[in-house]
Amino acid sequence: MNPIILIPARLGSTRLPGKVLADIAGLPMIVHVLRRAQEAGLGPVAVACGEAEVAEVVEKHGGTVLLTAPDLPSGSDRIHAALEALDPEGKHGVVINLQGDLPSIDPSYLATVLTPLAQGFDIGTLVAPITSAEEALSPSVVKCVCAFPGDEAVAPALYFSRNPVPGGEGPLWHHIGIYAYRREALARFVSLPPSPLELREKLEQLRALEAGMRIGAARVAGAPFGVDTPADLEHARRMLGHV
Repeated sequence: MNPIILIPARLGSTRLPGKVLADIAGLPMIVHVLRRAQEAGLGPVAVACGEAEVAEVVEKHGGTVLLTAPDLPSGSDRIHAALEALDPEGKHGVVINLQGDLPSIDPSYLATVLTPLAQGFDIGTLVAPITSAEEALSPSVVKCVCAFPGDEAVAPALYFSRNPVPGGEGPLWHHIGIYAYRREALARFVSLPPSPLELREKLEQLRALEAGMRIGAARVAGAPFGVDTPADLEHARRMLGHV
């Protein structure tokens, strides 16, 4: 599939401004994420950012960076702009969108997110089992409605919500916001206007489902730790302090 990994990054985080440049064990967070992506060994890796400060840091640490328009509405728009600039000839048929706030992501997860595309889905993503009532009830943990028959590793994603769905007995699945797009699927996705359910749930991926695009969810053992708050940042510093 000849994938390229793109990491959208911006300084204007609501809950933790400037977090992508926050120091963790002597390195900016975006550099940790960049290195995890490079360790996956799947293809070229680049950071798509909206600010020169981020670009300078990435270049200083030997990474490839594309400075995009600062006012793009989402990370998906940012990686699409970067993809068109970095690969105008269309050599890469698949793009992996890796969030810039996952400094401890397991590099193997980036190969796993490609598996739904091999089964014909337009978009691949990841889910992990929810293991506590607190996790199930937290609105910050997005749930994916999917079912894995038998030992199947990939299932269609039918819906996403901040509520603990579906009802009844059975596992709940924590959605991990890493995506693999077929190139044409990404182009179509960013061309669509925000959809009613997307606006209601404040979940961008619902736009794809409402437009009839097929998302496949691949399951992994556990959700990676993301940095969204000052407390998360301190936790990440403790986790990666040995680096």
